[in-house]
Amino acid sequence: MLKQQDILGSTINIAHAYCTSNNTKITVTDGEGKTLIWASGGSAGFKGSKRSTSYAAQATAEIAGGKAYKIGVRSIQVRLKGIGKGRFSVAKGLRSAGLRIESIADVTPLPHNGCRPPKKRRV
Repeated sequence: MLKQQDILGSTINIAHAYCTSNNTKITVTDGEGKTLIWASGGSAGFKGSKRSTSYAAQATAEIAGGKAYKIGVRSIQVRLKGIGKGRFSVAKGLRSAGLRIESIADVTPLPHNGCRPPKKRRV
């Protein structure tokens, strides 16, 4: 099976950043979806409420980007998911690790209509 390739001939790698209100998790995958490396706020050395800060998200992205750079990843697509504070710091951290960001996409799931509301209260 052929892998997806960009103009330069290298495989397309994707950085999935999941930013919650408590933590930031970054997973770098290849074009087929196989995990190459991962990092989180806890693995970067942050504990407790400090994991939810934008500084922790940037440090996590720098660690993930450094690991990815060591295994040969040079360009990357970023997919942001979640509503955490570190959403926009992730791209800055990956850029400072030496990776070239090709695109940034928001893949946060949004309900089209939501759940059915509870029935009206009768007193």
